[in-house]
Amino acid sequence: MTVRVGVVGAGGVGARHARTLAALDDVRLVAVCDPDAAAAAALAAELGVASLDDVGRLLTRGLDAVWLCVPPFAHGELERAVVRAGLPFFVEKPLAADLTVAEDVAHAVRAAGLPTATGYHWRHLDTVGRARSALEGRVVRLVGARWWGTTPPPVWWSRQDRSGGQVVEQATHVLDLVRVLAGEVVEVSGAAARSTVDGRDVPDATAAVLRFDSGAVGTVSTSCVLPALTVAGLDVVGDGISVELTETALRVRVHDRDGDGDVRTVPAADARTAVDRAFVDVLSGRAAPAGLVDVAEALRTHRLAWSVAEATRTGTTVRVGAR
Repeated sequence: MTVRVGVVGAGGVGARHARTLAALDDVRLVAVCDPDAAAAAALAAELGVASLDDVGRLLTRGLDAVWLCVPPFAHGELERAVVRAGLPFFVEKPLAADLTVAEDVAHAVRAAGLPTATGYHWRHLDTVGRARSALEGRVVRLVGARWWGTTPPPVWWSRQDRSGGQVVEQATHVLDLVRVLAGEVVEVSGAAARSTVDGRDVPDATAAVLRFDSGAVGTVSTSCVLPALTVAGLDVVGDGISVELTETALRVRVHDRDGDGDVRTVPAADARTAVDRAFVDVLSGRAAPAGLVDVAEALRTHRLAWSVAEATRTGTTVRVGAR
């Protein structure tokens, strides 16, 4: 079976997905769509596919699914149009720049019963599975998540109402794995260091304390003032074990009565390719791989990220999922 797909978004992330899809033997990339006609034309020419600047026209091309790779502020009506067309879709994270749009989209998807997938590609790392196995049967007590990096160049990123801020747009990856490895967070409190850069209202740094349903506690911190990404990952402490996980490495240290152990591994999987392959498999009628995150599951992570962003913005305590 050949799956016919279209990609909306010809920026860096959209181009990565389009190139991956075009290289898959069982996929036919039909068109690239972007309101920036020049960007769409350049990527489409590279891949030998049609170039469009209107999503409505894309949805008439006999597609099996659509990849939505647009900035956070552009979500909402795009997804609703795809749902009205009855098409499954892949959407890059975050689901939106705010919580209301994400909730509305998830409701529309649930009502339509459409297959979906999202860009939480870290879940496709084989090291995540190994970390989960290492923690199985042990009580998690403490989590520490960090995303310390730089300010990305797109103008929209520096505006909270366009990007959602660093927690929602970037640190959502590590918050997703906080949920995977340590369970659900029920309450967040925090504070932020306001931006010192003209034209940017995304904070220079944020720090939050997490309280888990299990009784565990944790922290998450972000900063965008460094010249490059310095660290993005999380540490998990359980009874007799500590786990350090990033996109590129895993370290598991065990200290118990059976002896000490210190194991370091790197991912064997290319998660950025695997996230597309996984949804193509679903579209082809195969079972959903364990790492696939649909819109409903992504909404749970988005609620957590939004709660962290709100707690640090307001300096208050926020209940996760409370509206």
